[in-house]
Amino acid sequence: MGLMMKRYLFLALALSVASDTALGGSAEDAWYEIALRKKAEDKNGAFLYVENDRSLPNVFIYGDSISIAYTPIVRELLEDKANVYRLHVNGGDSSSFVSKMDTLHSTMEDRSLEGHWTHEWNLIQVNVGLHDLKYVNEKSKLDKVNGEQVSSLDEYEKNLRKIISYLKREHAEAKLVFALTTPVPDGEAGRHAGDAERYNQVALKVLKNHPEIVINDLFAFTKPHHAEWWTRPGNVHFNQAGIRAQGEEVARVIESLLE
Repeated sequence: MGLMMKRYLFLALALSVASDTALGGSAEDAWYEIALRKKAEDKNGAFLYVENDRSLPNVFIYGDSISIAYTPIVRELLEDKANVYRLHVNGGDSSSFVSKMDTLHSTMEDRSLEGHWTHEWNLIQVNVGLHDLKYVNEKSKLDKVNGEQVSSLDEYEKNLRKIISYLKREHAEAKLVFALTTPVPDGEAGRHAGDAERYNQVALKVLKNHPEIVINDLFAFTKPHHAEWWTRPGNVHFNQAGIRAQGEEVARVIESLLE
C-alpha cells in the first residue's frame, strides 16, 4: 500500500471517529454527567433532564437545597405553561455562581451534542445566601463556634453585584427574580438565627439600584409558618407542607411574570 493511500485511510478513520464521537453524545447524556444526582438517584425529581418544548417559555431556577426541594412542585404547577429548569448542582455560596453557570452553559450548549441547548431564558430566579452566612471548620463541617463564615456581609454584597452584572451581560433578555433567603432556626449547628435577615438586608440594598429585578420574598412568606414547616429543631430545611407551600408561591410569582 502506497504512502498516500495510507495517509488517506488514516485521515478517513480519524474523521469517522470524530464523527462518531460527535453523534454519539446527547444533551441528556451530558446533563447526567454534570448533574448532582444521577437519574436513578434523584429522589424528588429536581435533577431530571428536561425536554425542551419550543412552544413554551423557559424558566431557570438557581438556588441551594431549599430550591432543590421545591423545584418539582414548580414544574408540576407550571406544566404546559413553561419549561422549568434548575441548576445541575446545589447553588452553594454566592462566590461560586459564575463558575457554575459557565459550566452549565458550556456543557449543554456544546454543538457536538445531539439536541444541544439552543434556547434562551425568559425568566431566571436566583437565590444565594444560606451558604454564605454559614460557619464551617477546616473540614467544611458546620461549626458556628470554631468555624469561619463563608462570606462576610461585604463579600456577599460584592458577589451579588457580580452576579447581577453577569446576568445582565450573558442573559440580557431574561426577566430576573431574586428570592430572599429563608429563615434560620435557633440551634442550627453552623448558622446564627437572625443572620438571614441581615443578609437579606444587604440583598435589598443592592437590588434597590435594580428596580427591574423582581424580589420574591420567600423569607416573609415562610417566617410566619417556620416553626410548623421546619423538618426538626435546628434544621434549615422544611417538611413536605413547607416545601409544597414554597413551591406554590414560587410558581405563582413566576407565572404572574410570564403573563
